[in-house]
Amino acid sequence: MNSIRQVPTRVKSRRTEVSLGAEREHFDKQQLNSISKAITSTETPVKEKHARRIILGTHREKGAFTFWSYALGFPLASSSILSWKFCHVLHKVLRDGHRNVLQDCMRHHSSLVEVGKQWGHLHDRYGQLVAIYTKLLCTKMEFHAKHADIPPNLEVTDEVLERAAGTDINNVFQLTVEVFDYLDCELRLADTVIRQLNTSIAISTLTSGQCRLAPLIQVIQDCSHLYHFTVKLLFKLHACLPADTLQGHRDRFREQFQSLKSFFNKARDMLYFKRLIQIPRLPDQLDIFDQAFGPPNGGFDDRDLQIESLKRDLELLRAELERVKAEAQRYITQLKSQINSLEAEVEEQRAQKQHALMENEQLRMELEATRRRNAEHESLQTTFFEADQKAQATEQRYNKLKEKHTELVASHAELLRQVQTSHQEEQMKKKLLEEQFALLQGTITEAENIIQDAVAKLDDPLHVRCTSSPDYLISRAEATLGSIDKVKKGHADYLSNMGDAAGLLRALTQFSHLASDTIVNGSATAHMAPTDHADRLTENCRDCASQSLQYLKDLKSKATLQKADPAAIRAAVQKILRLGQDLRPKGRDIGQEELGDLVDKEMAATSAAIEEAVRRIDVNVHAYIQIYSIFSVLLLPQAIRMLVIASTELQKEIVESGRGAASIREFYAKNSRWTEGLISASKAVGWGATELVESADKVVLHTGKYEELIVCSHEIAASTAQLVAASKVKADRNSKKLTVLQQASRHVNEMAAKVVGSTRTGQENLEEKDAMDFSGMSLIKLKKEEIESQVKVLELESQLENERMRLGELRKQHYGLAGVPLVDVLDANSGTSSPNNSASMSPNLNKPALRKKPVLAQKPTIPPKNMVMKWDFKNHRNCLDVAN
Repeated sequence: MNSIRQVPTRVKSRRTEVSLGAEREHFDKQQLNSISKAITSTETPVKEKHARRIILGTHREKGAFTFWSYALGFPLASSSILSWKFCHVLHKVLRDGHRNVLQDCMRHHSSLVEVGKQWGHLHDRYGQLVAIYTKLLCTKMEFHAKHADIPPNLEVTDEVLERAAGTDINNVFQLTVEVFDYLDCELRLADTVIRQLNTSIAISTLTSGQCRLAPLIQVIQDCSHLYHFTVKLLFKLHACLPADTLQGHRDRFREQFQSLKSFFNKARDMLYFKRLIQIPRLPDQLDIFDQAFGPPNGGFDDRDLQIESLKRDLELLRAELERVKAEAQRYITQLKSQINSLEAEVEEQRAQKQHALMENEQLRMELEATRRRNAEHESLQTTFFEADQKAQATEQRYNKLKEKHTELVASHAELLRQVQTSHQEEQMKKKLLEEQFALLQGTITEAENIIQDAVAKLDDPLHVRCTSSPDYLISRAEATLGSIDKVKKGHADYLSNMGDAAGLLRALTQFSHLASDTIVNGSATAHMAPTDHADRLTENCRDCASQSLQYLKDLKSKATLQKADPAAIRAAVQKILRLGQDLRPKGRDIGQEELGDLVDKEMAATSAAIEEAVRRIDVNVHAYIQIYSIFSVLLLPQAIRMLVIASTELQKEIVESGRGAASIREFYAKNSRWTEGLISASKAVGWGATELVESADKVVLHTGKYEELIVCSHEIAASTAQLVAASKVKADRNSKKLTVLQQASRHVNEMAAKVVGSTRTGQENLEEKDAMDFSGMSLIKLKKEEIESQVKVLELESQLENERMRLGELRKQHYGLAGVPLVDVLDANSGTSSPNNSASMSPNLNKPALRKKPVLAQKPTIPPKNMVMKWDFKNHRNCLDVAN
């Protein structure tokens, strides 16, 4: 029974072990991928994203075991650049990795020393740098292993430094010497790198120069802290020892100060460091020990100034918060006092009402008594008269009191209604504001989720297969800029009336989706862009996401709602827009005002080319008739001419129905993508007709090949489909001219198919096939002939495959020179033109898509000998007559 109860627990533990194993395997693969991409033998700087993943891996496993297990497999002794980049990654891991990294690195201290010694004996520029860098890393590990209170990133407070130095002046003296040695190793590496490079801007922007300069970022960070340590320790030594005793320390400090200042000045002039790190400024003169122990941190008071500035801002915000709280409290107090006053007035009216009721009852009793007395003394006229007057007076007084009582009751009810209405209005207003702000927070949370989901796709391995076109990215970026204006207007409207957040909610919803589209399509466009553009585009997408999230965070809090500003988002989106415009194909840089004239010119040129083809066919018609296999070529140009005429008529109808009040040129400029497609299709049709006639002339003269006629027919069919598709995009579905164009297109395809069929038939009739007689061959001879035939088949198959690959590359280069994006080509071949396909197109294309060949016709029937082929020159058609 107990074993049955334990089954679910065992199954659960086994599943947990399996999931942990899979997670560990995924982690090892990710670390191996990042390490192999970061440490390479190419002369380029280490990418930050790979180094960051390695550092995160050390924090996940709480050490550098995985890093060293993979790093020891690198051939560091065979490549100086590989060793240099390994030292750079190790430096970053020591600085920013987990605190246990230092212990794991100390286990491989001797291996690092051996690598440095080996490259120190060789005359190699990178080898010299590797020898110095390994010396620096060994010194760094030894120093921090000895002084465990000081982490490898050197970011400690002055109290921790005091505790590490201790109270013994000998320990302080020794620690100062070790810090001097530490700083000497840093400065030696920096000086050697700068001496090997020309410090001009051009060199610092090349990848070879950046490969050397990249580790100096960590050197600058280390030197700034070590300089601060040196100043602190020297002040402590001067406070305990005579100045003469510390003369050597001061001399050494001055030398290091001059070297560090020279290094910082040179690095500050380099363009490479300007966008990566803020280089500290040292004082112009070193007189801190000659002026009664001046400020110990020299030029490093920028952080203190920033801290003070932030403290002042915090105090201002606190004062503003207190002011708002006091104002709210004042309003609450006023409302409470008004309520108390109204309640007191109501209580007073209630007391007056009670007093009036009692007086009324008393008067009623008096009236009854008077009436009784009047009944008793009815005989006495005078007494009755007086009593009657008194009763009348009492009744009048009673009526007045009754009226006053009614007025008091109405006034009391009105006061109660006012108090209740005031409470209800205040509560409803407060509830409305809270509901609107809650709706705003919910919308902002949803918008943050949408943008965070888009950011997550940037690092998703599955997203690497997604691509997009620059044109679609530009349209998304422009739409996002428009939505930012709407968000800004909605924000202003909400601040003026916080009881209505509908405009801001709609604007934020639209903005989040458009910004997400821009980020995702920007990353997808970067997958097809050059490396430099891709990195900048990806970085700008991340910046756009971070700025958007920061803006949404400001809107989400009441404290920062007033000062929320989307200007940073606009700047990031404008950068993405400019990069998208830079990535557009250069072949499309035709002036928009020239497109209208260009369409007319290309259509006229196409018509002229086809007319010339028809004219040449009319001239050589007798030669074509004699060769029946190419006789169908006579009919194809006529069909093409009818196609071009129908396309021109449909084009005029499209322009007239779609341009409205605009001119024809403005219509073409507005629909530039459709216009460019129409121009491309028109060129292809004219070229195909010309090439067809050229090939037919060569066949007649016995200098050409029948295959050229087949290829030209295929090209004409494909160009015809492209022209019809380009015209069909803007045409009305019920247009009669569109129907005429489609019928002309089918006629062209039928004629092209007849050309292909008749050409192949004539080709088969002209081929002379020798009879294959193998009866006289021996077994050995037959086997030899069989092997030779197999070899020839393999050679022909290899030639066919190579020629197909060459054809694919030629078409890919053709599309590139024509300025047609790969997405447009694939859309044209598939017969669709949806813009959504651009975001999901895979870039892994070995060969461009080939156009579909038209359906081939059946082999034509060869006429009998008693029938003669005749040509009707008037109607340009063929006919058969029976010969007498």
